[in-house]
Amino acid sequence: MKQNVILVISIVTGIIAAVVTKHYFDAKDREVREVIADLRSSQRFATIVVVKRDLPAGTVLQFEDLGLQDYPEGPTRGHAVLREDANSLVGRKIIRMLERASPVYWSDIEGGEPGSRGLAGDIPQRMRALSITVSGAASVSGMVRPNDRVDVIGTFTFPSARNPAELELVTLTVLQDVTVMAAGRETAKTIGSATRSGNYSTVTLSVTPREAEMLVFAEQIKGRLVLSLRNPSDVSYERELPRVNFNRIQEEIRDLNTFRQEQLLRKRIP
Repeated sequence: MKQNVILVISIVTGIIAAVVTKHYFDAKDREVREVIADLRSSQRFATIVVVKRDLPAGTVLQFEDLGLQDYPEGPTRGHAVLREDANSLVGRKIIRMLERASPVYWSDIEGGEPGSRGLAGDIPQRMRALSITVSGAASVSGMVRPNDRVDVIGTFTFPSARNPAELELVTLTVLQDVTVMAAGRETAKTIGSATRSGNYSTVTLSVTPREAEMLVFAEQIKGRLVLSLRNPSDVSYERELPRVNFNRIQEEIRDLNTFRQEQLLRKRIP
């Protein structure tokens, strides 16, 4: 009987000890979690670029190689590539091996930061930067900024289709959805600095080599180029835009205004 009592007491004591121990560790766990939560709430994070897979040195980065990850800000994050610069990594070569999920630092990239290489370092692979001459009105009254998207519209003197011996003015869309790399001397990296000015006479565009040839020719034949500013989210493409001359204006001006009024009326009707 006495042994049974001792056994029961031992079991009860063990249960009590286990319960007390569990409560102790639960309390400590909550305390640690609260400390971590406090640290996280006071810690600033930055979204930086990481690699999605192991990449050997010499790899030319592509979109599918890159991911994003939140990291605490600190001295070591200062030269990491931030989310807003992710696109500039595409087509760039890494100079050392990068393991999966590791951050990408500018020191890992051949040539370093874009700012250290001038505008040339920002030109995408297989593209060219070409400056064209524009007036204030031609650049939407100086409102065109780096990274804007524009259409390039040109007015030229062509032989008349009806009488090749005569010349006529013709306006047509030369290029659509073109990225502006610089407005005057202002680039994407200098936006907001003292170099900004609405008074510029050139705009630098990101174009293919074939497009560059066409724009240069358009300027050489004394064509007047005008920029039409686009909404950055508008990626539409007009496949059949007509050449506009005096006859075209006379034929279509009424239809164009009628169509515009119909569109405006639809917007007003709830």
